[in-house]
Amino acid sequence: MSVHLGLDSQSRDTQWTGVLLAGLGALLGFRLLALYWNGTDLFFDEAQYWAWSTEPAFGYYSKPPLIAWIIRSATVVCGPGESCIRLPSPLIHTATAFVIFLLGRRLYDARTGALSGLAFATLPGVSLSAGLISTDVPLLLFWALALFGFAALFETRRAWPALLFGVAFGVGLNAKYAMAWFLMCAAVYFIVARERRSILKDYRLYAALMLGVLLIAPNLVWNYAHGFATFSHTAANADWGGSLLHPVNAFLFLVTQFGVFGPILFGGLLVICWRACKAALSEPDRMLLAFSLPIIAIIAVQALISRAHANWAAPAYVAATVLVTATMIRESSWGWLKTSFVVNVAALALIAVGTLTAGTALLPIRPDPFARILGWRDLAEATRKEIAEARDAGHPFTAILTDDRAVTAELLYYLRAEPTPVLAWRQGAPHDHFELTRPFTAANRGRVLFIGLGQGAGPPRSAFTTVKKIGERQIPAGENARRQVTFYALSGYKGQ
Repeated sequence: MSVHLGLDSQSRDTQWTGVLLAGLGALLGFRLLALYWNGTDLFFDEAQYWAWSTEPAFGYYSKPPLIAWIIRSATVVCGPGESCIRLPSPLIHTATAFVIFLLGRRLYDARTGALSGLAFATLPGVSLSAGLISTDVPLLLFWALALFGFAALFETRRAWPALLFGVAFGVGLNAKYAMAWFLMCAAVYFIVARERRSILKDYRLYAALMLGVLLIAPNLVWNYAHGFATFSHTAANADWGGSLLHPVNAFLFLVTQFGVFGPILFGGLLVICWRACKAALSEPDRMLLAFSLPIIAIIAVQALISRAHANWAAPAYVAATVLVTATMIRESSWGWLKTSFVVNVAALALIAVGTLTAGTALLPIRPDPFARILGWRDLAEATRKEIAEARDAGHPFTAILTDDRAVTAELLYYLRAEPTPVLAWRQGAPHDHFELTRPFTAANRGRVLFIGLGQGAGPPRSAFTTVKKIGERQIPAGENARRQVTFYALSGYKGQ
């Protein structure tokens, strides 16, 4: 009888693994096609990461180095096109979904793992992220791997969970410093799970943490050599300098989480949190809640006292996906779970159609939701035309100068074949990576093309003897949005 039950359980595991792999394969294929036909330009953060990838280093002004290394690997294999730069994103998200399957299977069973993996792969936030390349993409993979290793520490005395946890934690820190939230979540878990504190006497835990520190050490050395630029930027992002009470920001942050995680799944998470206040949770539920709720809570507080972007709580949804899915399965809430899949897949399709038709379809929404990732190629072409006309007229520009990080990043990418260097105007301490690594200096004397973006944007007139406006463009950024760009010829640099 026991043999029969074992074979039956193994058969179900195999079936659910097959369901997961088929679903993830179909989603990946769809996303690769959507990526190939994507009609958007690179977002300026993506262009910035690409620029970083051309200068391999252990650190960059605003982020650790992993995103640049990933893009460098992708472009070496595939080329510098937009789809190649973004290619790692759907691949990594698929890998993350598989790790979530492993986590759900270890904590519950194969069915929970498979449905959790598919639920994560169809989250609206993941569907949006899969068409872009960002630091959150590798962060979520290594967060999931670290959580899987951490959970396994309690179930086996072998060394592999510590090795996995340590490597994932260290590499995750190289993706984004938000990986450090993992330690906060672990601390919360040990507070609420007293019986699990014996692991605090286990050398494997500390070996894993030491391994993580060793893997982030090169980035720490880079920061030391550059005045801790990344840490300063991260602190500045918190923006605690003004009024410290913004209830509207906190409310909006929580509302956006319904969009990031999906309305039904986030609603389910809120219900689980409410129940946890009144009744004890099972051990797996308690661990997963400890690795999700504290992140959402602390980012909500950050939004209350200043501001917070919707994606800042993204690591919470690795554990939350498994927790909510497991709860719905346990309570036979199949209607809610199926409806969640339908809603999230519909959002996936809507995002894919939106990126396919971006810039060509007249949308009723103003401004165009894709305006921030449209028009940059056209801006570069207008800039190239100004450079060519000046060269043909016999008074070429020696440099392109901007005072806007977005413009600098986009021009570096879309003018990558142009020999005229793109430089950043810097006053005082650097405020971004381009001001740090490619500032305009006295060595760039000559005739300079300055590009001003937006109303009232103009060059640093007091630093040049001659400032001449030579052109103005209204660059379309979608069907109902425009980007105003003004070109100036500067000469006679006097210094700052």
